[in-house]
Amino acid sequence: MPWHQTYDPLHNATLSTLVASVPVVALLALIASGKMAIHRAAVVALVLAAAVACGVYGMPWTTAVAAAGNGAAYGLLPIGWMIVNILFLHRLTVEKGWFDVLKGQLAHIAPDPRVQVILIAFCFGAFFEGTAGFGAPVAVTAAMLMQLGFSPLKACGVSLIANTAPVAFGSLGTPLIALNGVTGIDLHLLSQMAGRQLPVFSLIVPFWVVAAYSGWRGMLGVWPAALTAGLAFAVPQFVVSNYHGPWLVDIIASLCSMAALVALLRVWRPAGTEPGKREPHRDGVKCWLPWLLLCAVVFTWGQPGVKDALDKISLLKVEVPGLHQAVLRTPPVALADAKPEDAIFKINLLSSTGTGILFVSIISGLLMGFTPLRMLKLFGETLVRLRLSLLTIAAMLALGFLTRYSGMDATLGLALAKTGWFYPFFSALLGWLGVALTGSDTASNVLFGSLQTITAQQVGVSPVLLAAANSSGGVMGKMIDAQSIVVASTATGWFGHESSILRFVFWHSLVLAALVGMLVMLQAYVWPFTEMVVH
Repeated sequence: MPWHQTYDPLHNATLSTLVASVPVVALLALIASGKMAIHRAAVVALVLAAAVACGVYGMPWTTAVAAAGNGAAYGLLPIGWMIVNILFLHRLTVEKGWFDVLKGQLAHIAPDPRVQVILIAFCFGAFFEGTAGFGAPVAVTAAMLMQLGFSPLKACGVSLIANTAPVAFGSLGTPLIALNGVTGIDLHLLSQMAGRQLPVFSLIVPFWVVAAYSGWRGMLGVWPAALTAGLAFAVPQFVVSNYHGPWLVDIIASLCSMAALVALLRVWRPAGTEPGKREPHRDGVKCWLPWLLLCAVVFTWGQPGVKDALDKISLLKVEVPGLHQAVLRTPPVALADAKPEDAIFKINLLSSTGTGILFVSIISGLLMGFTPLRMLKLFGETLVRLRLSLLTIAAMLALGFLTRYSGMDATLGLALAKTGWFYPFFSALLGWLGVALTGSDTASNVLFGSLQTITAQQVGVSPVLLAAANSSGGVMGKMIDAQSIVVASTATGWFGHESSILRFVFWHSLVLAALVGMLVMLQAYVWPFTEMVVH
């Protein structure tokens, strides 16, 4: 007999909401204070969540342990596995000296650091979001910016802010595919609606991320680059999402954006800058090979046909003991005839993006002349270096899963859903909250997608609009979720300074989410914005 979730365990909506917020508020407060190491803060928040889940919500302790264990395992595979291998590849290129050569090449193409922010954090990051997602864009771009001379804080901060507008279409459209699964709304309608919201922010984000790095005046100095990259991304994002679907949106848009920006830099330079000095080097071409190979392999690895073929060889599906079909979501978060929640852990080592990156690392290492023994030693050193980061990610995902399966996050969501006529504005903030809690736009869509459509019908606005708003607003929460912050701090070797990163990005995240909410509000009620809504 499954355990039924309840969303007002104290029979007082205000008190229940306050209690449900305790683990998340404690986590953010501990991180922001900087007085406790982040892995300890994550464990403290997890213990608090377990106490609230079992002591207040009445969740069976065996189910709570299973939910936390499932989340921790997911944190290690696929997320932790991907981070280990991307940093292993980076370590190989640094030791060989190829990363320094690559840095010189990038400095020649874009000598101004403000343009480097656009090219690497926004354009290059969007490509990795489209092909891999799950932290890969932040890990790669933050490490590259750090090696180009950016401070760890700025490298982390701008990488996190830039990784917003592409997220809803990330990993070959996975967030919207998941949203289609829980709402039953046609996938193409969801793609079209998100494609009529996010291009506005794709145009804004290049300006925003440069302003976050160098201030308003600094941004004005490179506005042609920001405008070119933004337009060249936003237009294909709109066209592909509306006339093809969600699968290739980020890949096509990011390639168009990169090509347009590089073309612009051949005829225009920011005032006061000259093309970087291009020093001849025998490894000048070779230094690009690991990263070009990475793009090719990650893209190939993410293709449904390739993924399915690899899954046929290695995929294991394990029903999580004590959790699979042991929890039943109830109205208004789920429909009255909802089935118990599945909890199946997929061990897909071959088709995991991290395995594709490991393959690239091994091939690149051999091309660089490393012996297998030396590569094995460097891989071991990478694991040791990342031990606390992996513990933190596991604890963060355990917290997210426990929050979801206990119903605490639904309690917080229902508090926003009681805003009546203003709900279209708060629908975007609900998505933002979901991503901040779970670290994933996909997970946020699974969590709040049905609630958004149910509330839309009660308020009298389009369910397609508010379902898409959950994903579009959610992307702005990606920069403040603890998982992404840990990925950024780990990639730059700045682990332990997560409080500084959170303070740097928090207000950017909140303001951008509010702007998404304002756009959704206009689309719900104000002509001509209402003409943008698909039905």
